[in-house]
Amino acid sequence: MPESLPVTITQQSTLLSAIQSPDDLKKLSIAELQNVADECRKEVIKLVSINGGHFASSLGVVELTVALHHVFSTPDDTIIWDVGHQAYVHKILTGRREKMQTNRQFGGLAGFPKRAESAHDAFGVGHASTSISAAAGISVAKELAGGNEKVIAVIGDGSMTGGMAFEAMNHLGDLKSDVLVILNDNQMAISPSTGGLRHHLINISLNKTYNKARKLIWKSLSLFNNELGDKAKNAVRKIEDGVKAALTPGAFFEALGLRYFGPIDGHNMEQLVKALKEMQELPHPKLLHVITTKGKGFKPAEEDQSKWHAHSGGFDTTTGKLLKAAESKGPQKYQEVFGEALVELALKDTRITAITAAMPSGTSLDLFQHALPNRFYDVGIAEPHAVTFAAGLATQGFKPVFAVYSTFLQRAYDQLIHDVALQNLHVVFAIDRAGLVGEDGPTHHGAFDLSWLHAVPGLVIMAPADEQELRDMLYTALYDLTGPVAIRYPRGNGKGMALQKNFTSLPIGKAKIVREGNGLALLCMGTMTGKALEVASILEKEGIDATVVNMRFLKPLDTKILEELASRSTHFAVIEENSTIGGLGSAVIDHLNTKGLHRPVLKIALPDAFVTHGNMNDLYKEIGFDTPSMAEKIRRFYKEGHM
Repeated sequence: MPESLPVTITQQSTLLSAIQSPDDLKKLSIAELQNVADECRKEVIKLVSINGGHFASSLGVVELTVALHHVFSTPDDTIIWDVGHQAYVHKILTGRREKMQTNRQFGGLAGFPKRAESAHDAFGVGHASTSISAAAGISVAKELAGGNEKVIAVIGDGSMTGGMAFEAMNHLGDLKSDVLVILNDNQMAISPSTGGLRHHLINISLNKTYNKARKLIWKSLSLFNNELGDKAKNAVRKIEDGVKAALTPGAFFEALGLRYFGPIDGHNMEQLVKALKEMQELPHPKLLHVITTKGKGFKPAEEDQSKWHAHSGGFDTTTGKLLKAAESKGPQKYQEVFGEALVELALKDTRITAITAAMPSGTSLDLFQHALPNRFYDVGIAEPHAVTFAAGLATQGFKPVFAVYSTFLQRAYDQLIHDVALQNLHVVFAIDRAGLVGEDGPTHHGAFDLSWLHAVPGLVIMAPADEQELRDMLYTALYDLTGPVAIRYPRGNGKGMALQKNFTSLPIGKAKIVREGNGLALLCMGTMTGKALEVASILEKEGIDATVVNMRFLKPLDTKILEELASRSTHFAVIEENSTIGGLGSAVIDHLNTKGLHRPVLKIALPDAFVTHGNMNDLYKEIGFDTPSMAEKIRRFYKEGHM
């Protein structure tokens, strides 16, 4: 640990410019730590205004991050950030400040903590409610190795609604490992937190009697006074435990085996440093309840925390107003088309209900929430519960629609199979963010849903080619089917097409030929239909006449059209924005082989690998998924007989 900071700091330089590693924070005073925090906050605002990224979450934990790195010593001590969307300041303080300008860009820093990126990133994250489980495992490993380094899990109140967090705390209390859980309580996930836990935490933070008694105890006897002997400290703890048991629902955490401390002001550097130093001395599982404001220090984000949870950039760093280049909204997003269609149908049908796992705005179910609040359910970050909750609704004749990101539905695969499909219940899964999602990277790419959904018996799987087809598929799922249904659609804007006022039922399991050709059959799923038509136009110039088919359904597969195409086509090529293993391409090959129709099939799909983060165009070029690359692969396959 260095004796002091470099003495090259002048009036023109900043404290932050002298921070090369967390060790440089150790000798700073409370006032200096606050100055560093203020500078970090400005850097995050500037960074996101240019590059975009997760925003309000990082602003809310600036002081907490600085205090953590002042008190603890990473990478020997371990800090795990649940989800990781709040870790920008952590990255700035751990030697990556100069590289933060590449954050979320192709070839640059990841938008979430990543083990391969830094020794200070102890655990790779991106999904919610995993931090306490990981912390418990890391702590046990350190104990088994004879170490005594500290392990800290920083988890938001939204993530605490996930079942894994409760499972982990229950186990941690039994393990009695030296883990500090910091509950970052801002009453927000992406949208406002929901559920009994939210009310539980509000009760703690607003319990004036408890807080008054706690402050009096700390002021009079000071748990942080190093001059107190062990007997005095034990006496204080007994008094505090008595107050807690009598006056606060914080006893809930104590019942799980974690000593509860707090709540404290998460923007008060002095309180944070004192509390963290005290936690450092306690060898058992404990939870420090920290109250923060999401978007702290940037007024627009404080006033609209959901809107500013993440931002695409291009805004004024003082007012938050969009710059002219960022003002154009473009066509409606697929999620918005879905949300509006669901509201239209639900206004006429009281059986339709909508379910989200803490993502009302992200899935556009906030439209349903505002229109029909009595049939809208936000279950918190609890996807497994959401699926079985939907199953329960379906048994009573309701039509539940669970809107969820592709990668988040992965967390409820067992419930989808066991509680929904096995009982053939009519639950509609609206799967958003299918395919690559760009800058959020591999933790959020919807690369696998067609593959693992494909294996589920009785599940109908569809993917729309455009906004109109999405509306019609939702109608078909609700009114022409009686079992489980999955509709997958991508992130981002649609084509901007004019939408029909009425809905149309689609024939189940029937594909649609969108371009007639001869010799080559080009099959595609969902919005890849547009890419396939572009590819066909390129190939036509080289004398290759392709039939383009929008398959629409992966399951049931339109086997009749495959057999008809095989009678007049020498080659098949399949384009799908899903893993090359187990999706549409695999289904086509399986059926042709089963029927003895031996035609060469080229699969153009996402690689059997985790695709990195970056701009969508860069990612497509990297994996050969851009239109020119596709056309070249198919040309060589068709003309030269190799892939």
